[in-house]
Amino acid sequence: MRTYVGRQQAISVQDFAELALGTPVELWLGVEGETEEERAAREDAARDILTDNPNLPDDLVRIAAQVIEENPDLFDVVPLVRPARRRRTARKGAAA
Repeated sequence: MRTYVGRQQAISVQDFAELALGTPVELWLGVEGETEEERAAREDAARDILTDNPNLPDDLVRIAAQVIEENPDLFDVVPLVRPARRRRTARKGAAA
């Protein structure tokens, strides 16, 4: 099953999010090891984008809901069976 956002195919979850947002995911989530200056610059850029596109969060949720509706098998979850617990019996007596 293929998923498209606009005319672009989303191959991975990251592709989907980036195409839906129109920006790299790292802009919103950050990257490991970024400095305080880098984080502040990233957050400023994100604020500017949200100011210019106030409907962006709603659009992303709408697109995500549409993909979920069209691909319900994405959430086919199979419960894992837990192994039965074994009870330990207390041993009485002296160690040899």
